[in-house]
Amino acid sequence: MSKQDKDASPQGWSRRELAKFIAGAGLVATLPAGGSALAQGAKSVNLAMIGEPQTLDPMASTADLVSGIMMHVYESLYTWDSDLNPKPMLAADMPKIGAGGLSYEIEIRKGVKLHSGRDLDVEDVIASLKRWMEMTPRGKAVAASVDKMEAKGTHGLLIALKAPVPALLTHMALPSGYAAIMAKESIATPLVSFVGTGPYKFQERRPDQFVILTKFDGYSARSEPANGYAGKREAKIAELRFIPVPNPNTRVEGVVAGQYHFAEQLPVDSYKRIASTPSIKPLLVMPYGFPYFVLNTKQGPFADKKVRQAYQLALNSTEMMLAAFGDEKFFKATAAHFPKASPFHSEAGGAAYDKGNAAAAKKLLAEAKYDGSVIRILNSKQFEFHHRMALVMAENLKEAGFKVQLDVVDWATLVQRRADTNLYDVYVTHSSFLPEPMLSPPQLGVGAPGGWDSPAKTASLAAFNAESDPVKRGALWAKVQEVVYDEVPYIRVGDFAALSATSARMTGLVPMPSPAFWNVDLA
Repeated sequence: MSKQDKDASPQGWSRRELAKFIAGAGLVATLPAGGSALAQGAKSVNLAMIGEPQTLDPMASTADLVSGIMMHVYESLYTWDSDLNPKPMLAADMPKIGAGGLSYEIEIRKGVKLHSGRDLDVEDVIASLKRWMEMTPRGKAVAASVDKMEAKGTHGLLIALKAPVPALLTHMALPSGYAAIMAKESIATPLVSFVGTGPYKFQERRPDQFVILTKFDGYSARSEPANGYAGKREAKIAELRFIPVPNPNTRVEGVVAGQYHFAEQLPVDSYKRIASTPSIKPLLVMPYGFPYFVLNTKQGPFADKKVRQAYQLALNSTEMMLAAFGDEKFFKATAAHFPKASPFHSEAGGAAYDKGNAAAAKKLLAEAKYDGSVIRILNSKQFEFHHRMALVMAENLKEAGFKVQLDVVDWATLVQRRADTNLYDVYVTHSSFLPEPMLSPPQLGVGAPGGWDSPAKTASLAAFNAESDPVKRGALWAKVQEVVYDEVPYIRVGDFAALSATSARMTGLVPMPSPAFWNVDLA
């Protein structure tokens, strides 16, 4: 019998049954299909997005919705392949790195056309990167280490650093508040024209109705085969119409009815219906993100490392993920913070993961002289899967001898309260998956909620951030991950998938965190 099934709940259900009940309690009813299908052979596609983008400026927002649209218009110097490795896009090749990681020489591709018709040059790149460093959170972080940027001819760029930034290319490739390269004459705050180099150009926006992008006939594609976001991009569909559809059930109904060729971020409960509808097909992205619990290490019960370790021992991550997502096709309980394709994949410290061992946790609590203080679990029902995990977490902790209090608030209140360590002991959140450790979660940085600070953290991260070689950085990340599992500043619960749906006629759409509609066609 598995550890998920061996301990019964007070109601006589197994713990796995309890998790399934909590998952089922959030099932969303769907309505019968209706409406008319889109015309066959259409070269305009309707794409149902989660809402209205608050801006079309890719540097003015870190929202995935903004970057998901505008990455078709703007390109960056580097992007990611399917294994989440940085690859050149507007850069001709990988940079020449010298001076112990303090010098980056980048050659810009020649003959690349801007949507205005002229050729891209290094002055556009420098003006764009300066704007990125002035406006965006990650750009500002990079700027603190930049000594100078200067042109070398018309297509050469030198970036001189004051301190190594091993993740510089990943920062440039990240499609969130990203380092979009734009025509220097179009740069303004706010942007009033959107002049990039991408396979699609901006055509029209009607707030709360649509954003229309059209094929750029002058696009300069790379020659390498398509690979993730890297390689050759081709606009096979003449017009992309991004439509805000905030209600997830409306997105489901619309794609089932044929109103939309694509619908993103659908409830996992709709998977069976989508999979059984011949005119559409499901699309799963894994990993899309990960839920995690941040502990208050500054004060209260979790200021004691042994109490945090007992908390970690008590948790059954598989149960929590099952409660959150209902079916194992939508999640993976894994100790590794990064997938096998990543240079940062490691099982280091994983012996402490997903134990669900109430007896061992209770013993460690006794050693720590836990005084019975209430553990306040701050969570929000606005992300229903957060709350489902919090319910299972509470049961895990009670079995181990913790006193527990569930503080359920709206998301805005949680974001406000997590900055004050007087108001919680642990809070529930999640992050989209990012391929660089220093991009997420923020607890690895300085001054993040939870207040984690220790000599082991400082030493392991200093070694990791001083190394530029990707292979050596992978080994050094394993040391950081060991410290995380030992000191328990946060619990990374596992990976979860995102569910989207497409018309069965749509070909070439690759499962990626932000769907890219270049290289996509209608059969």
